[in-house]
Amino acid sequence: MTGGLKDGEKEEEFLHSPFIRKQGNIYKPNNKDMDNDSMNEKTMDDIHTKEIDLVNRDPKRINDDVVKVDFEDIIAEPAGTYSFDGVWKASFTTFTVTKYWVYRLLTALVGIPLALIWGIFFAILSFLHIWAVVPCVKSYLIEIHCVSRVYSICVHTFCDPLFEAMGKCLSSIRISATKEV
Repeated sequence: MTGGLKDGEKEEEFLHSPFIRKQGNIYKPNNKDMDNDSMNEKTMDDIHTKEIDLVNRDPKRINDDVVKVDFEDIIAEPAGTYSFDGVWKASFTTFTVTKYWVYRLLTALVGIPLALIWGIFFAILSFLHIWAVVPCVKSYLIEIHCVSRVYSICVHTFCDPLFEAMGKCLSSIRISATKEV
């Protein structure tokens, strides 16, 4: 069932089956009739089904300065104190392979449970932010707006006349400074 009409076939023959379409995919139709009727809304990308990059696993460079540890960063022999070349090569291979496989083993054993824990943690954090923090802050801002209006009225009623009177009384004071040599 490809959904296309063969040459010479009539469209009426396919009216009894709702599963056969003229063209396009059920989920992403490129059928003109379907596009005009029900697919005029903006399509949004689903972040849960996006493809992940298996080559560049740190596209936002989160761990650039943290975990770049190579053999040369840890073990270095200064001039004049060299080990045997075979020992140096074996040390390099041992370090590199051990770091590689222990990391893979730890991620296989602990990575998925930690991903589950971090997923739960950030889901709870998002839930609390969306359903508790933001409404509390908005509520506080609404309530404090009423308080600020009352405070503003009190300041303008009681303090402004006092400060204006003090300003008028003290505005006639003149200070002059002279420097004596």
